Formats: sequence, structure tokens, C-alpha cells
Amino acid sequence: GFADYTGADIKIIEKNDEVIASLPFVIRKNKLGFTLLTQPRLTQHLGPWLKISSEKYALKLGQEKDLIQELFSKLPKHDYYIQNWYFERTNWLPLYWMGYSQTTRYTYRINKLSDFDLIWNGLQTNTRKRIKHCKEDLGIVVRTDLNIDDFIKLNRQVFYRQGMEVPYSDDLVYRIDEAASKNKAKQIFIAEDPKGRRHGALFLIWDSNSAYSIMEGSDPELRGIGANSLIRWEAVKFASGVTKHFDFEGSMIEGVERSYRAFGAIQTPYFSITKTNSKVLRFLQIIRSIVK
Repeated sequence: GFADYTGADIKIIEKNDEVIASLPFVIRKNKLGFTLLTQPRLTQHLGPWLKISSEKYALKLGQEKDLIQELFSKLPKHDYYIQNWYFERTNWLPLYWMGYSQTTRYTYRINKLSDFDLIWNGLQTNTRKRIKHCKEDLGIVVRTDLNIDDFIKLNRQVFYRQGMEVPYSDDLVYRIDEAASKNKAKQIFIAEDPKGRRHGALFLIWDSNSAYSIMEGSDPELRGIGANSLIRWEAVKFASGVTKHFDFEGSMIEGVERSYRAFGAIQTPYFSITKTNSKVLRFLQIIRSIVK
């Protein structure tokens, strides 16, 4: 497990007084004292940024190789590196040559928020029925006037229901809420029925390119009603007015993946890049894989 955050840094490459490549990272210490270079919690993607080249393809790949390898050679001493790269960053080959490994993971994205009829028709039939039933038959409304404390109450229940600890602090959620509010780039959606019962919640942030569903929540006693489908639908509709794409920040958990797929979202692969430098940690990882 991860201990407390210990710092953050960024490595850059400049040319003619212009930044042409960068690699931000978070530094953590785990419970065994190993130094980890990773990304902030509730941040799905990080990894390197490279200025887009206008060179021919072969030259562009050569530039990427040089920039990526130079960036990673600048990293401070560490025992383990792990970051999820943005899905558009597909060339990790320069790091393969440096001893890194890659695992393919998946997110789910709606890429044409402007075509609303296409989105609605892309939903699975039972998802559309569930949305209509919650809204028209049960009178459930999705409120956007509630605050972060209301959201946290529902978000915690997702983990409590599974007997898990919440993997991030309330303080982190408050700071994300505050920063996103200052940038006018967040909205909280909470489904409430006529009896005042709150079924579920979704925390949405966005930039000029995409909206991201970074956290959800639900009342375990009301999950079977299906109000989370209505919440996601209202979030997608809202996002169509503020940005171009919608990212569900997909999950490798089968049940969660199924619910995102039901929204007609496109399965989109991205890379999780890792490297273990510590011989002791590498040995522990091997033992752990054998025990599994």
C-alpha cells in the first residue's frame, strides 16, 4: 500500500527557450519504505508530454525516442515507477529498450458529444428503459445544487459496501472540489426520489477537450433501482454543453465495465508503464505472483 504523499516534481527538456517535453510525477513512500514515482490519486492519466512534431513519420518517431529516453534518464533515484499514460500516447517502445514494462488497460469514451441522438440510440435498450423508468415512473430527479459533503456521504458507501477502506482522503476530495470550482470546471450530480432518498452521485470535471467522471457513489440499499444510469445520462447531457468528449475513466472490474459499455461508449486502450529498479522489491513481486 501507499504511505503519504511526499512530494511532486517535473522534468523538462527545453530547446530555444521553449519547453518541448515534460514528465510530471508524484513521489511516494510505501509502507516498506520503497520510493515510488507515480501519479496523483484520482488522476487517471499522466506520463510524458511531447510537443507535436511536424516532421515525417520516421523522423517523428526518432524524435519521440530521443525525448522520452532523455526525460526518463532525468528521473531521481527510485525503486518503482508506475504511471498510466494518456490513450493518445502510444509509443512506449523507447522505454521497452530501457527495461520498462507495459500493461494495456481500458477506459470508455463517448467521442461525439455533439451528436446527441446518436448517443441516445447507442445506449443499450435496457439502459434506456431504466433511465425512463427512474425519471418518468419513479419521479427521480438529478440535482446539481447539492454540495461536496452530500457527495462524499454517497461516495464512501461504495467502499463500505465492499468492506474496503476509502483509497483517498476527504481532504483530497475537498481540494479537488475547491480547485475545480475556482476553474468553473466541475459539477456534482445526485439522484433524489420524491421521498428525499438519495440514490447515487457522480463527480464530473472537464477541460476544453473532455469531461471525466472521476468519482461516483451510491446507496447500497437503492442500487437495484438503477438511478446511476439516469445520473450518468444527465452528466453526459451536461458535458455536451461544456466540452467535446466524455471519459468514464473505465474500470478493469467486470461489473463496472459492463455498465460503461451499456452507454455505447467506445472501449479505448491506454498503457500502464512500470519498472522495478529495486532487487528486493522485484523479489517480493515475484513471491507475491507465485503465492497468487
